[in-house]
Amino acid sequence: MELHILEHRLRVASIAKESIQLFTYGLIKLAFLSSKTRCKFFSLTETPEDYTIIVDEEGFLELPSSEHLSVADATWLALNVVSGGGGFSGSQPIGVTKIAKSVIAPLADQNISVFMLSTYQTDFILVRERDLPFVMHTLAAEFTILRVVNGETVAADDLGITNGFVKPKLVQRPVIHPLSSPSNMFCVTSLDPDTLPTVATLLMDVMFYSNGVKDSVVGNEDSGHIRFFSFSLIEGYISLVMDVQTQQRFPNNLLFTSASGELWKMVRIGGQPLGFDECGIVAQISEPLAAADIPAYYISTFKFDHALVSLKAASLGHGRSFGPFSWEKSHDETISHPRELVEGPSL
Repeated sequence: MELHILEHRLRVASIAKESIQLFTYGLIKLAFLSSKTRCKFFSLTETPEDYTIIVDEEGFLELPSSEHLSVADATWLALNVVSGGGGFSGSQPIGVTKIAKSVIAPLADQNISVFMLSTYQTDFILVRERDLPFVMHTLAAEFTILRVVNGETVAADDLGITNGFVKPKLVQRPVIHPLSSPSNMFCVTSLDPDTLPTVATLLMDVMFYSNGVKDSVVGNEDSGHIRFFSFSLIEGYISLVMDVQTQQRFPNNLLFTSASGELWKMVRIGGQPLGFDECGIVAQISEPLAAADIPAYYISTFKFDHALVSLKAASLGHGRSFGPFSWEKSHDETISHPRELVEGPSL
C-alpha cells in the first residue's frame, strides 16, 4: 500500500460556541465560496463544547485574529493511506480500523501523537510537521511513502533518520479515558459540490444556528442526544457527518448514502479535554475494533475524540465484548468504566 503525505500545512483551532458569530463570514467563505479562496483543506466540526476547525494555511488567513480563537501551537500534515495508485478521491476508503495495525499502532508505539479526521471519502491521519521524519522512518517498512508536491505525487525524500529507534515489544493498550455514547444515531454522507448552492441556506442554519432549534428531540440533550455535526471540503470533495434527525431536514435523493443506508453509533472519548500531546488514544480505541473486524470512523476534535462504530456490527455483537467495549441495550446511562458501552448522555 501507499502512504501519501499531502502538501497541505494545517492548523487546528477551536472557537467557543458563544463566539461563533465573530467568525461566520470567514467560515461561510471557506465552506460555500471556496473558489474565492486558495484554501484546499477545510473541516468544521461542532460538538457540545465548541467548534473545531482544521484548515490549511491559506484558509486560516480568512479567519480574523481573535482572543476567542484558540489555536494549537503545531503545524500539522495530513497522511492518507491509499490501497492502489492515485489520490484519495479515486481509492476505496480504508477505514480507521483497517489502518489500526499498520499505521495507528506503530505511531503510538513510537510515542507519536496523531489527530484523526475520517470523512466520507477517506481517513486522514494528521501528524505534527516536526514529527514527519520519525513518522516516515516508523512506517517505511510497511508502505511506499509518496509526497504530493504542487499536485503531483512523487517519491518522498529520505529524511535521514537511521538510528535511535527500537522496535517496541507488543504491549496491551488499555483504554484509560472515560467513554460515553449519546443516544442519537449518525450517518456519514456526501453531496455533489454542484448541488451545494441548493442547500447552502439549510447548511448554514445547521452549522451556525443550531442552538436556536427548539425541536424537543433535536435540541434536548437531556434525552441523551448531543449536538454533533461535521462538514469537510477537502480538495473539492464534501463530507458530512450528522445525526439522523439532521439528515431528515435535507431534500430526498440529494445526499449520497450507501445502499444499505448504514447508521453509526458514536462513542465519545475523554472526561477532561484530551490535549494534543498524549499518544495512543486513537490506538486504544481502533485496535480492539480492528481485531473484531468492526468498521469505524474516527474524528478528533480540539477537546475530545469521537469514534463512529457500525450500528450493524454493534447489533450483531450485542452481549459480546470487543476489547474495551461491551454492547448493552440500556438507555440514559453514562459509561462509568471503559468496558461498559451503553446508550446514554454525553460526558
